Amino acid sequence: MKILLFAKRNTKEILRDPINLFFGLCFPIVLLLLFSVIHSAIPADANNTMFSIEKTAPGIATFGTAFFALFSGMLLAKDRMTSFLMRLFASPMTAIDFLIGYTLPLLAMAVAQGFITFLVASLLGLPFSINTPLAILFLLPIAVLFVGLGLLCGSFLNDKAVGGICGALLTNIAGWFSGVWIPLDLIGGVFKQTAELLPFYHSVEAAKDAISGNFAGIIPHLVIVSGYAIVFYTLAALALRRKIRDE
Repeated sequence: MKILLFAKRNTKEILRDPINLFFGLCFPIVLLLLFSVIHSAIPADANNTMFSIEKTAPGIATFGTAFFALFSGMLLAKDRMTSFLMRLFASPMTAIDFLIGYTLPLLAMAVAQGFITFLVASLLGLPFSINTPLAILFLLPIAVLFVGLGLLCGSFLNDKAVGGICGALLTNIAGWFSGVWIPLDLIGGVFKQTAELLPFYHSVEAAKDAISGNFAGIIPHLVIVSGYAIVFYTLAALALRRKIRDE
């Protein structure tokens, strides 16, 4: 009950900021429309499907969850910098309780974001099938990854530092190393090898496999994504536990 009350409060804080709503729900739509325009401008005889809706929609849906790192990190950092979190430290809530309370609202937003993104994608030509709602569900562990990274940053940094790291820096790294902007096969070399060591590439590949129905191919990617998420949450929990003990 205490976790749900805390999560409800965090939901209100997140939805209170219109910028969060734009980047969380609307920005993926802007990207879909942009890539759709680019694809329509490519001559049919070029036989270039790089920006086709089937290839861009899963990546954009995944990229949209990268902003959850900013949302969770900023909220935790602001709570740390005020007396709000200090007062909560006196409650029976544990570090895990706090992390769950910060995570639940963003998982709900991930479902809403995925639904809206794939709905618009279907209007732009993406075939709708049973794989579509399944792909939305597979966005949840990806969202957990980014929320965990944001909470880790929010556990150590102030809100301005979180804004810089989880905002411009992380979204650029996630965009380039996931292959959302340019397919990594076109770049190859060390860049692709580095990308394959990071969770962002595997997040996009998992979403692509889900929308295409290749569920056997999803598992290796989700294992890597989940591994990173566990590390991020463990470090964030240790940081919060230390602060609770210090208080």
